[in-house]
Amino acid sequence: MLLLKTSVATGLDTLAGMHQALQSAIKLEHSTIPPYLYALYSLKPGYNEEIRQLIHSIVSEEMLHMSLACNILNAIGGQPNIDSPGFIPTYPGPLPGTVEHGLIVPLKPFSLELLSSVFMVIEEPENPLHFPQQRLMSGEVPETRTIGQFYDAIKQALLAHGKDWFTGNPDLQVSSWGIPAVTDLTSALAAIDLIVEQGEGTKDSPLDPEDEPAHYYRFAEIYYGHQLRPNPNVQPDTPPNQKYIYDGPVIPFDPAGVWPALTNPRLQDYAPGSIPLYACQNFSYTYTGVLKALHKTFNGQPDYLRTAIGLMESLKAQAQIIMATPAALGVSANAGPTFEYLPVLPVQ
Repeated sequence: MLLLKTSVATGLDTLAGMHQALQSAIKLEHSTIPPYLYALYSLKPGYNEEIRQLIHSIVSEEMLHMSLACNILNAIGGQPNIDSPGFIPTYPGPLPGTVEHGLIVPLKPFSLELLSSVFMVIEEPENPLHFPQQRLMSGEVPETRTIGQFYDAIKQALLAHGKDWFTGNPDLQVSSWGIPAVTDLTSALAAIDLIVEQGEGTKDSPLDPEDEPAHYYRFAEIYYGHQLRPNPNVQPDTPPNQKYIYDGPVIPFDPAGVWPALTNPRLQDYAPGSIPLYACQNFSYTYTGVLKALHKTFNGQPDYLRTAIGLMESLKAQAQIIMATPAALGVSANAGPTFEYLPVLPVQ
């Protein structure tokens, strides 16, 4: 499972410390999106449609979780900071707030190995149901906590201070496109529960509040090649880890339906003046535009959410072209978008 430094949740007894922790949560929720999108974009059109839909659903919910963290921060008088070069992690590398010698997250084309060794590790709950936990680290790592424990620490601190911290301007709340507003302690706790349960499920169930498998189990469905369904042989005394089984409808994977894109591409990897460089610069410029629009959205200009969503759709179209394009003459790998902070498009 993904392990966070305890430092990301220090000082939660102060409002400033809570502001910092929620900003860390915003960065962490965002940091999963580029790797998931890179794998999603690497699926060729017309192939692996069930896998595409499952990953897309997870990305959409990660964006919701980021939005909820922004709403919680605004509700207690903070200010989300999304438009800055350091907001985007460097890939490959650890995700924000995680232990440096832990999971290294790449930008990599889709594969079952990537799914099991990276994506399922990111989403793994403290006590996953159905199958053994998978570790990328050996030995015990001191002073760490899981994502669920991180959010629980935030939740307990909010409970301890009650309504006193909820003095934020309600006009800053974003409540369109299915994002719930956060205006008081009750709605903040509900937002945290939704974030955790959509990602991890609960201790007794792999399902989220919408009765869909949580992210960890959706990735597991792809890995095992079958949908998760209730075990038909459940009895009243059946333990939680036997109430569901991966033997539902097949989720096929065709490796030929994945573009052979570069792993961990950077703009500097492409030849000056080349089509891949120009296309990837445009992609990173558009992605930076998404971050700028989201920053405005959660800092008093909620109408910019529509702009951000439109730019996200443009990213998809751009990525499909990039990943179908050879990275360079004589190179077997195709190009891949770099997700770099690029506020000004270079002159060609």
